[in-house]
Amino acid sequence: MSKRERLSPVDTAWLRMDRPANLMMIVGVLIFDGPLDHARLRRTLEARLLPYRRFRQKVTLDAGGAWWEDDADFDLDRHLHRSLLPPGEAKPALQKMAAELAAQPFDPNHPLWSFHLVDNYQGGAALVVRIHHCIADGIALIGVMLSLTDTSPDAPERPGPPLDMAREDGPDSFFWNRVFEPVTQGMITAINLTTQAWLKYFELITHPAQLLDYGRQGAGIAAELGNLLLMPADSPTRFKGKPGGSKAMAWTEPMPLAEIKAVGHALGCSVNDLLLSAVAGALRAYLVEQGDAVEGVEVRALVPVNMRSTADEGKLGNRFGLVTLLLPVYMENPFERVFEVRRRMEELKCSYQPAVALGVLAATGMAPKLVQDIALNILANKASAVMTNVPGPQQPLYMAGARLAQQMFWVPQSGDIGMGVSILSYNGRVQFGLVSDRRFVADPERIVTRFRPEFEKLLYALLLELWPGMRAPDEIERSLAREPAAAAARMRNKPRKPRRKPAAPAAAAASTPAPGAD
Repeated sequence: MSKRERLSPVDTAWLRMDRPANLMMIVGVLIFDGPLDHARLRRTLEARLLPYRRFRQKVTLDAGGAWWEDDADFDLDRHLHRSLLPPGEAKPALQKMAAELAAQPFDPNHPLWSFHLVDNYQGGAALVVRIHHCIADGIALIGVMLSLTDTSPDAPERPGPPLDMAREDGPDSFFWNRVFEPVTQGMITAINLTTQAWLKYFELITHPAQLLDYGRQGAGIAAELGNLLLMPADSPTRFKGKPGGSKAMAWTEPMPLAEIKAVGHALGCSVNDLLLSAVAGALRAYLVEQGDAVEGVEVRALVPVNMRSTADEGKLGNRFGLVTLLLPVYMENPFERVFEVRRRMEELKCSYQPAVALGVLAATGMAPKLVQDIALNILANKASAVMTNVPGPQQPLYMAGARLAQQMFWVPQSGDIGMGVSILSYNGRVQFGLVSDRRFVADPERIVTRFRPEFEKLLYALLLELWPGMRAPDEIERSLAREPAAAAARMRNKPRKPRRKPAAPAAAAASTPAPGAD
């Protein structure tokens, strides 16, 4: 009989979070600009994926809890499938297929993952990847996917580096080892912690007993836990409700990352600020099109924050916390909106939310499932979306000899949350995607197609030197409508740098600090 390993408390929480309307699986869509040979792909998975033991193990449940156990009947062909799209336009058909797979549960008698190869997709191929969240979080799974790739099409077929994926935290060590472990690089990469925030976090690591000292901790972890529990729900919009379980997916064509960085530099905002503001603008435009009120509307997103240290490199499992971000959907002026997003992100950089959320997930994983459902429902009901923003490799990659052209990944939506937003950079470009429950948004392409125009409002205004006009948003809209061709021409030629560092618009300056680089 194979040796069993107990699931960590956090992984157990994700396992038990499955609901018929929201399955806890991470879904990826990879698009290749050439054919992907099935036999070579199979050899690649056998040599590089299966050394990760979790991909050969199933989950068994008994009175003692949840356990990893080797699948004695493991068959790679049960997890690697070939699919053909129905006749018609390829992209909508692939989006429909990926959405249907996102709502299809795994066979619990075997490892909880699958790859679906789509041949002859737009002259190349596509791959739909599904992996249950209890196996690993998004950051770890991106590492897994990277281990399947090469930097050249003629790279030799070879195994990946030796991997030891079995060791996980036990039920007694999770709290101190995960919540208070030094995680500088992971957290700084994720939300760019300020020096002040890191010093506060380091103080907790070196003096963990302060967690229970409510008096001295004040606005620390104890207060943050209270804030999470007492946090009001975000605005009631069509993005909230009871999901039905039928999904819809859409994604944009990639945008140049250098272009986004240039605009961010001119405004004193980060790339992240610009992208999140564009998401808020796209959601606003969709609500307006549907005839919904947008005055005062704010949409809260749960944003995963990587909490892995260098000691976690190469491990699966879940090592992330959460922050909650209110998107100012009510703001029409794109400049005001991006500065407000930046202000809110600055506040999060000094937050204990990620560590608190990780601790809550681990604690609920050890509690009875009823307790877990109550605790997680409290958090999920306060938000309308789960949003990930992950930096990927900035050079072209190849899988089984085929060049990877685009990639998108969505994390699952817990509880009754019905919308997932994915922002992923790869090879100098940024990809935006959305998955939604059809009861909330049946046509997510009408949101994703607005993502780039929301960013371009900022770009065109800067190129046309319309910054002073931002005190009158209706004037900027009229100008953009009159001169998009001129703006595009300037962009293709040599955009002029601002003669002076622009000041924040009057409407924004009253509530936000002056722009400053992150």
